[in-house]
Amino acid sequence: MSWACGDVCECRKGRALSSILYKLLQSEEPEPEPGRLSAVVSPGCACPSRRRLVLKWPHITCAEASAVLAKTLAFIQNVPCFHALPGGDQVTLVRRCWAPLLVLGLAQDKVNFETVEVTATSILHMILTSGPADTHKESEDLHTASAADIHTIKRFLNKCWTLDITPKEYAYLKGTLLFNPELPGLHCVGYIQSLQQEAHQALKEHVKSTCTQDQSRFFNLIIALSMVRCIGAGVIVELFFRPIGNDNIDDKLVDMLCVDNKAQAAEKIST
Repeated sequence: MSWACGDVCECRKGRALSSILYKLLQSEEPEPEPGRLSAVVSPGCACPSRRRLVLKWPHITCAEASAVLAKTLAFIQNVPCFHALPGGDQVTLVRRCWAPLLVLGLAQDKVNFETVEVTATSILHMILTSGPADTHKESEDLHTASAADIHTIKRFLNKCWTLDITPKEYAYLKGTLLFNPELPGLHCVGYIQSLQQEAHQALKEHVKSTCTQDQSRFFNLIIALSMVRCIGAGVIVELFFRPIGNDNIDDKLVDMLCVDNKAQAAEKIST
């Protein structure tokens, strides 16, 4: 079942005024700003798409995600035609493409993770111990993601593992993701489009030559590609990086990219 942004799920209709959390908040504070109360009580919602989840073992999973992020940057740095692009286009591609590339890297490195639900009881405990004024901030500090977002990531990972994607196929998929000519603000759109088409065609030819008995493999790989494009960077940051204090990953990647480009330029000059 899909939900529009402003929808109210059935399990919350008719009970908002009688909820314990609502009464506690109303007894202490004036009526909250629109959206603030729903943001607090949403972890207790019974609808799967609105439940809030956190990593079961955040430090382990976040360390694995950080390692994959380093590999992702290394992949980008090792693509020669990427460095032929203007600096502004490089920055745009990195900012907009690092998240799907990272999730693809999680699949390649077989990084699995478990989550646990943030229940209404935990939110009620925060209200009783910290007071309503601090509850919204503390609930944000739990670094939650919606069950729907987790399901999307898990479904993509399982799709990749079921297909048993090879390292060469992963490389072609990453190239197709990295060179996205549809991003706003790019200057070399035609060149980037040609690079994406080359990666797409290389993947197609590779699959055709290695999987002669599986006529649907290329189609399934393209489906997986469309799935990973639906995963937003905000979800990835909230789930894998904010728990360890890294919430501006795109800025850090751009900084690292600029440092590496300067180092390469200096090396060329010295030689």
